[in-house]
Amino acid sequence: MNTIPFDTALQICQQIRQQNQRRLLTYHGLWCWGCATFTKEAQQRCFNSAPDCRGCAQVNKVFDKKVSLTPQR
Repeated sequence: MNTIPFDTALQICQQIRQQNQRRLLTYHGLWCWGCATFTKEAQQRCFNSAPDCRGCAQVNKVFDKKVSLTPQR
C-alpha cells in the first residue's frame, strides 16, 4: 500500500463527495455527508485519520486504482 500525499487525498475526497451528493441515502453517501458535516477542516476528515492518509476506504480505493493503472518502469 502506497502512502497517499495529502493534496492528492484531498482532491480524490472532493471528487468522491461530488459523486456522493446525489446518493445521500446510500452507505457511501451517508459516510461522506457525515465526514463533511462533522469535520470543519480537511485535516480532520476520515482520509487523514492515519499518518499515511489511508483512513477512508473510498479514497484508498480510487488512489490504488490510479496507482495500479500507472505504468511501472
